[in-house]
Amino acid sequence: MILKMDRLPIELPTPKNPSANDAAVIQELLGGKFGEMSTLMNYTYQSFNFRGRKKIRPFYDVISSIAGEEYGHVEVVSYAINLLLTGTTKRGFDPTVGPLSDAANWRNTHHAIASGQASLPMDSMGHYWTGQNVFSSGNLKLDLLHNFFLECGARANKMRAYETVTDPTARTMVGYLLVRGGLHVVAYAKALEKLTGVEMTKLLPIPELSNDAFPEAKKFMEQKMHLSLYTFSPDDYQQAALIWNGPHPDDGQECFVVQGGMEGYPVPDLEEEPQLNAPGGDDFDPQVFADMAKKIGIKYEY
Repeated sequence: MILKMDRLPIELPTPKNPSANDAAVIQELLGGKFGEMSTLMNYTYQSFNFRGRKKIRPFYDVISSIAGEEYGHVEVVSYAINLLLTGTTKRGFDPTVGPLSDAANWRNTHHAIASGQASLPMDSMGHYWTGQNVFSSGNLKLDLLHNFFLECGARANKMRAYETVTDPTARTMVGYLLVRGGLHVVAYAKALEKLTGVEMTKLLPIPELSNDAFPEAKKFMEQKMHLSLYTFSPDDYQQAALIWNGPHPDDGQECFVVQGGMEGYPVPDLEEEPQLNAPGGDDFDPQVFADMAKKIGIKYEY
């Protein structure tokens, strides 16, 4: 089961220069081969399919904990895309003025035609994410090695996306992912070391560029977000601490497990886009809900 919270792991700033083409770039970090949908579904299926759990439960707990976090990564990348798309077309109800005419020059016109000017499960070139990106061999060594490679590939793409898109919304989000994704790289390296004795952490970092080079990532490093593995469960997955411990290979600080999830930040309230009929329902009177909320004693604002 997933405990869903209406929060994001970080606070996303409002874009200074909304850009549909920047949003298309960030789509790679969502639905690309090395994107957050791939990491989420790889680790989720590996956790579902894990055999011999009692004997080697700490490995299962690490994979499950990281899978729980990846759901939030899918969400935060999606909101970054949505914010970058907000304000990129002419807002209004008149279709005759061609309010979506600028979309003809977008690299990914799906954002205007196939969605409400919002994220989609696809890569930067508009190819939809596929379950063929899921690797769940059933062999623990092979799955952990694959996960290590997957996170390293994801790190490379995040660095390149950072260098492509300069807006603070995108760069704040990518900086966060570089830190948390880097933690996942190290976690799988430590798991492989425990399982095989091979010193995987000597390979790090891959690619070889410190997070200190990225100001937005450095901010999260100072908050020790590269050290804390969250279980994203109030009581379960405690044995992840048997793997996630000892010094971090980047700075030698002690790694530690946090039971539960992050406190999080409010989710951005995306503006209506009437030219896309998003969300629609313009004739609905929210006072209906306000009256009902008052009767049953819950909070409702509009």
